[in-house]
Amino acid sequence: MGLWQRFTLIFKSKANKVLDKAEDPRETLDYSYEKQLELLQKVRRGVADVATSRKRLELQLTQLQQQSDKLEGQAKAALAGGREDLAREALTRRSGLATQITDLQAQHAQLADQEEKLVQASQRLQAKVESFRTKKETIKATYSAAEAQTKINEAFSGISEELGDVGMAIQRAEDKTAQLQARGQAIDELLASGALEDATGTSKDSITLELERMASGNDVETQLAALRAEVSGAAPAPAIEAPAEAPAPPAGESQA
Repeated sequence: MGLWQRFTLIFKSKANKVLDKAEDPRETLDYSYEKQLELLQKVRRGVADVATSRKRLELQLTQLQQQSDKLEGQAKAALAGGREDLAREALTRRSGLATQITDLQAQHAQLADQEEKLVQASQRLQAKVESFRTKKETIKATYSAAEAQTKINEAFSGISEELGDVGMAIQRAEDKTAQLQARGQAIDELLASGALEDATGTSKDSITLELERMASGNDVETQLAALRAEVSGAAPAPAIEAPAEAPAPPAGESQA
């Protein structure tokens, strides 16, 4: 296979693929139906033209027949008047008209036969067009239903291009949300364990909170013991003081 033939084959195959993708069977069927309607109109115009020609021949035949009858009457009158020569001339002309009438009758019969064939062809073509129209609408409805079903299935399966982008956006949003939640929980754990310090100074580590709770409990116990001693006259036990809060580190200093 030569280089040019190979190039032609590749070009034709790609062009055919593009045309197949761009082709809509419904539009093709509508176009075929329009063409059949145009053909039916041409056949009907042909029937009308033949019928018009037949009618003109009928008018000519009527006129020639009237002239022939008139010449026959003139020949009879000439014979009655003793003018045989005029009667012969009238009959001679009538004979010429008879030849024309015969030719026109043959043409009329031929046109009538063509008209009948065209009428039958028009009726068959009209029935065919009507059948094609019914089949066309059925195929279009079936194609539209199949197309809609395919789009629905693609949407459910996630292989649709448009809905596939939506699914990827949702997946990215979920991933970012999960990442932010994990980061927030990790920072809470580090603050609670004291690995990180609160820059605002509003949060305390777990040890400080536990010592504060113990100090608060001891203070209650001390006050209770003081009340008992006051009532009984004994001295109260010393209380455990709460630890002092560590000073906040300078700004910009990171936790090791």
